Order: sequence, then C-alpha cells, then structure tokens
Amino acid sequence: MTSPDPSFAALSAKPKSSMRDLLLRIGSAAVLIPLVLWVVVLGDVLFLAMISVGVALLCIEWGMMAAPKSASRIACAVAIAALISLFTAYLHHPILSFVVLAFGSLCAGMYGHKLKIGWMAAAYGVLYIGVPAIILMWLRQTDNGRDWVFFAYGIAWASDIAAFVVGKTVGGPKLWRRYSPNKTWSGFAGGMIAGMLTAGTLSDLTHLFKHDTSASFVGLLVALATMAGDLWESALKRRFGVKDAGALIPGHGGLLDRVDGLMFAILAIGGIRLLVMLGTVI
Repeated sequence: MTSPDPSFAALSAKPKSSMRDLLLRIGSAAVLIPLVLWVVVLGDVLFLAMISVGVALLCIEWGMMAAPKSASRIACAVAIAALISLFTAYLHHPILSFVVLAFGSLCAGMYGHKLKIGWMAAAYGVLYIGVPAIILMWLRQTDNGRDWVFFAYGIAWASDIAAFVVGKTVGGPKLWRRYSPNKTWSGFAGGMIAGMLTAGTLSDLTHLFKHDTSASFVGLLVALATMAGDLWESALKRRFGVKDAGALIPGHGGLLDRVDGLMFAILAIGGIRLLVMLGTVI
C-alpha cells in the first residue's frame, strides 16, 4: 500500500483548519463584543477596569514580542508607565496624562537600554499602548462619550470584519505583500465601504453629526485608520520576527492582533472629537 501524498493531506486539512478558525473567531466575538459594549454603557470604574486589564495584557504581549529574553521586565516597565498615565486621565487630567506618559516612555526607554535590549522596544511600547488608552478614556468622559466610543468600536469592528470576509471571498492583488501577504486590495475596499456604512447607521442612531455626508467622511477616515493600524502591527510583527502577538483569544491570536486597528481608529476618532469640540467641523 502506498503512503498518502503529504502535500495532499495538508491540502485536505486546510479547509477544516480554516473552518475551525472561523468558528473560533465567531465564538470569541459573540462573547467579547456584548461584554465590551455593556461595560462602555456603564462607564466609570468598570470602564477603567476594562481598559486597565486590556493595557496590562497588551503590555505582556508587547514584552514577549519585542524583547523575549527580558519579556517580564519590559512588560512591567511598559505597564507601569501606561497604567499610571491612564489613571491620571481617569481623574480628568488628560493633558497631564500625556506628560506622565512621555516621562514614563523616557524612563522605560532608559531601562531597556540598561538591559541591553535597546531603548526603542520599551519606549515605543509605552506610547503605542498608552496613547490610545488615554484617548479612549478621554472620549468616554466627554459629552456623548458613550456614543463616540461606540463610533470607534463600531467602525473598527465593521471595517476589520468586512476586510477579512471580502478579502477571503474575492481575493485579488495583494495590498502590501512584504509585510502582510494575506491582505488584498479587495479587502481594503470592503473595509472602507463597511466603515462608511457603519458610520452612517450610527449617526442616524446617535445624531452626533448633522449631515450624512459628515458621518460618511468620518467613517472613511476611521476605517482608513483601522486598516493602517492593522498594517502597522503586521510590520511590527515582521520586525520582531513573530507570526502572532500572542494566543490569548481563541481563533484570533493575541489581544494586540485584535485591537491593532482599533487603536488607530481611537486616535482618528479622538482627533475628530477634538475638532468638533473646537468647532472646526460638525
């Protein structure tokens, strides 16, 4: 009896593996999304607790990815700086929180240099994780803060899901083959359209924007930021030589793998919110 062709066996197993990963993704999302939205609605201490846990987990993954030989030390340094700045923002001192974050980044960078792993692994990690956390806390504390956070989450999630589904279904030319060989231009277009449609729907529900055109433009910008965040994290993983940032969420990899686009979406929404407060845009 001849042995089965190993390449055929691998090919046969691939659809099963893809289906299993898809089911895990759906199951994880079905549990996590309602929980996250519920905490956003409640706000206050529970919201702080959720972001704090997320920041701590992201710092652990950052340490493992950026400095595997000193993962626990770098994770602690990054977490201390990011969490102190987050607590400062929670106390309604957003500007001071950025000052604290910058100082923490400097201290973490010096610590990384002392460990002979390079200052950038620690210093950049503080800013990469801390800035979106501060802006997210600030967003929730502004007028209609719940709705602004929903905008960030909703557009980021819709763009990410649409990009994944359309990219897998349609395929086509690769978006950035060097750093993210699985992403396609079709997926990118699907993500942009989903972001615009989601923003229009959320605007009708929340009335944050007076015109549908404004909401669609916001959706386009935030969706673009989401795609950029996803690509940026792919480049970081290539830089550090890892496939996934972690294995925390079944079917999704690490937490950083799931919130990379959301982190950039929060930056975009934060900028738009500031412009609205200044009366620059409506």
